[in-house]
Amino acid sequence: MDSVLRAAAVYVVLLVVFRIAGKRSLASITTFDLVLTLIISEAIQQALLDNDNSITNAFLVVFTLVGMNIALSLVKQRSARAESLLDGTPVVIMENGHLHHDRMDEERVDEADILVAARVQQGLSRMDEIRYAVVEQSGGISIVPRRDGD
Repeated sequence: MDSVLRAAAVYVVLLVVFRIAGKRSLASITTFDLVLTLIISEAIQQALLDNDNSITNAFLVVFTLVGMNIALSLVKQRSARAESLLDGTPVVIMENGHLHHDRMDEERVDEADILVAARVQQGLSRMDEIRYAVVEQSGGISIVPRRDGD
């Protein structure tokens, strides 16, 4: 039972940490992010397994973590509020040429990030060609281009 409680606690703590870290951290993983993830996983392993290195304990921990993940996905399916709390909501950071700097700061996005997304997704090279820029739940930036007459 100790392994189940440890796994559940670690799952919740990591969920909170990565939620606080923000969506942008998960959208574009850098070498630094990968190294940090590997270090976190090594540190967490000790907390998950304690001194019990048996295969039975390892399976119990894995089943607990997967079970928690399935349970949370079911909760999110049934509750829009839980989904919003756990996954966040899309955030409009630019509309009709106006940048929302306060939202951009919250999402840790700058104009260069918007232009990269515009170039990659729509082939746009200037801010005045963008109607909307939205940081999605996944952390990626979606771009809606201006149309003639907009």
